[in-house]
Amino acid sequence: MQKVYSMDDLDIDSIPIDPFWNVGDEQELKIHRIHAYPAKFPAFITTKALAYVRKYNFFPNKIGDIFCGCGTTACEARRNNIDFWGCDINPVATLIAEVKSHSFQKGRLEKYYNEIIDVYSSLNTFPSFEHANSRLQYWYTETQYNDLSKLKEAILTAIPNKNSMYQKFFLCAFSNILKPASKWLTKSIKPQVDPNKSFVSVMTLFNKQYNFMIKAYEENNVHEEPDITIKTANFLEENNDSKNLDMIITSPPYVTSYEYADLHQLSTLWLGYTSDYREFRKGTIGSDFCHEDIENEIMQLNSSGAEIVTKMKDVDKAKAKSVAKYYLDMQAVAQKSYDILNERGYALFVIGNTEYKSVRIDNALHLSQSLLEAGFSELQITKRKISNKILTPYRDANGKFSSDASGRKIYSEEFIVIGKK
Repeated sequence: MQKVYSMDDLDIDSIPIDPFWNVGDEQELKIHRIHAYPAKFPAFITTKALAYVRKYNFFPNKIGDIFCGCGTTACEARRNNIDFWGCDINPVATLIAEVKSHSFQKGRLEKYYNEIIDVYSSLNTFPSFEHANSRLQYWYTETQYNDLSKLKEAILTAIPNKNSMYQKFFLCAFSNILKPASKWLTKSIKPQVDPNKSFVSVMTLFNKQYNFMIKAYEENNVHEEPDITIKTANFLEENNDSKNLDMIITSPPYVTSYEYADLHQLSTLWLGYTSDYREFRKGTIGSDFCHEDIENEIMQLNSSGAEIVTKMKDVDKAKAKSVAKYYLDMQAVAQKSYDILNERGYALFVIGNTEYKSVRIDNALHLSQSLLEAGFSELQITKRKISNKILTPYRDANGKFSSDASGRKIYSEEFIVIGKK
């Protein structure tokens, strides 16, 4: 029996690593690799989470992911024939999530692929490099940009219905070749130009991506059709109606989640979600826009959050405001998670701690206290090793992402925090 924690014994540091949560029982399916995504949620976490609650004779009919990202939990819900509701503020993420958790007819995919190739071959008019967004001009050679523009136009011409899941399938494929077709340094964890990059033709990349996605869906081979709903939205701005969730399985963004906007900039610009990728920072959890006075914010924080922000204020007042807003948002997330769960429901959060200028930012402790104060009657906490994330675990002196292994290794562990209503 897992230990149940209370407000009086939230000793996060003493929690041991539980091997149960470290690795999956089988290799991750290709369906989870149809599109690159930073800090992607491991697929086996959902499987383990379902197995965990079933030990307590709890069998959820509907699960949710309130920060659904690229749809790993949604996809696993479908594989388990469980209804799903999820949201994410990033439209690139929800595009991938919708495609991953949908079923497609191979014959129709082949038909549309051939039509796209035919249109591409005959297309003479498309938005050219000289009229491109300046940020895209920065990232692409004229040839690569024009070929991508032509390909996008071919997809939209062959499948003009913007609500078609088949159009979304091919836009997802298009999105995943944007980085390899650009000057972006391959496998870089931050936006960085590679001056010596050898370019592969756009259509070679597209053909390879299409064939991989076909193999992924053949391997997945799921015929169940549960109700899957995915919305592009800020969870805190969603109403509570009709959720009726039995379980939440999610991983909240980190305090520095605004950096994800930088990593997704090519897709957000190419797919027309914005003309300035930095706009996506404004709606994220803990966004450092629209702050109240920090002293007022500290007064609204729970005791663990107030203590951390007070320490932060002494080293960097601007960053302290960002952390304060993040913690206020996460307190609201905890309360709203409680509100949308059915009785006896579970909320499972995967969250890590970080550090900024030697100040420990204990997200797991703050979330645990927030869940208890929101009304969860039982709280169980365990810990796992991080085995494979796109984002580096290393941070520089200011807490920014870094590939330098001599920096502080902040994200080598994550906490599994489970609340029961």
